[in-house]
Amino acid sequence: MKKILFFWNELKSSFWFIPIVIIIISVPIAIGFVYLDGTITIPYDGLQRFFFVSSADSARSILSTISGAMIGVAGTVFSVTLVALTLASSQFGPRLIKNFMAVRLNQVVLGTYVSTYLFCLLVLNAIKETDRFNFIPAISILMAIILAVVNIILLIVFIHQIAISIQADKVISDIHTFIASHIKNLFPEQLGDELDDEHSCQPNHIKSQYQTITVMKSLKSGYIQYIDSESLLDLMIVDDALMELYVKPGDYLVENIEIGKVYHSGNIDPNLLSKVQDQFIIGRTRTSQQDLEFSIHQMVEIAARALSPGVNDPYTAIACIDNLTAIMSSLAQVKFPSKYRFDTEKNLRVIAVTLNFEGVLNAAFNQIRQFSAGSPSVIIRLMEGLITINHFTKNESAKNAIKRHAKMIVNVGKQSIKEPNDLDDLLERSNKLVSE
Repeated sequence: MKKILFFWNELKSSFWFIPIVIIIISVPIAIGFVYLDGTITIPYDGLQRFFFVSSADSARSILSTISGAMIGVAGTVFSVTLVALTLASSQFGPRLIKNFMAVRLNQVVLGTYVSTYLFCLLVLNAIKETDRFNFIPAISILMAIILAVVNIILLIVFIHQIAISIQADKVISDIHTFIASHIKNLFPEQLGDELDDEHSCQPNHIKSQYQTITVMKSLKSGYIQYIDSESLLDLMIVDDALMELYVKPGDYLVENIEIGKVYHSGNIDPNLLSKVQDQFIIGRTRTSQQDLEFSIHQMVEIAARALSPGVNDPYTAIACIDNLTAIMSSLAQVKFPSKYRFDTEKNLRVIAVTLNFEGVLNAAFNQIRQFSAGSPSVIIRLMEGLITINHFTKNESAKNAIKRHAKMIVNVGKQSIKEPNDLDDLLERSNKLVSE
């Protein structure tokens, strides 16, 4: 079920799915309106004559005009979208293209224009004018006019959305919002009960109680996009086994590399290994559903490009640092899941590779620090960000990780900052962390 949900989320974020759904829905809607026209007789007197078409030639002319305009504008919408994707790829990095493709408004606008075109064609085909029989779907034509008006409004909204979506601050804010709203889902599943103390857990002693060890290897090369840990835990419970994982979502696997071991007693179920392999989704690209560091890297990539000599945009880099500071401050207040997963009877079933605060902090600040040499404002803001994160940090190991980063930033500052006053500003801020 979890895998189905993963594929469903990936499908919804694709650029083609929503437009095709809208186009398919437009077919029965067009047929339904034509059927409604065939069952309702409309009087062409009073106000009705201003809204309903009574001439077959006029009906064809209106529908032909709308359909031609819609397919033309649909091409324009598609072209504008491609231009926006090109700008996003060159300015912010190719890994952000998927974020732009997943914008629901872009998908709805494209689908609405093409579906309106198809709606007009189907209604146009229903118009009949002979010596014995005339059929003019007046209600359907009125609906086509209404759709045309709606599409004009959508076009204005679409252009506004495109103009905003390629702004650096908006892109950074969207990534921040996504991470903030999905932090719990981005961590490995917290299943069963957990123990944090490795000594009290004694994993080596538990593993020694099993008679047989089966090595699990990757079936193909690629990135781990998803691990269905709930099903994995259930499989271990059913077969009374223990699974030790060496990988986590976001890791790149080479075919036949060892990804874990299954500890079990007696003969192992031949189908167990294939079932375990089915709980891993390996693809060509990283995804953000279980991979927190991938979303972090998206923001880091924007900062790294902003600090490149060809761009030299410290303000965008500072905006990335500010948002990363907010994310890390939130993570400093959450409890990272234990790597030991137990069943309801306190039996160890899965030893997972989990994220920790230091690893995420490294992903957020290492590359920006490395690219920040020669930009005093960015170096100082990195230090200020660490001070803010430290304010929310209670865990001692996390505080040590922050201090380590502060020392590395000071080293970069001493090597690259030429102005003594700028260096004094950095050292003054660093004393709040290093001296603790």
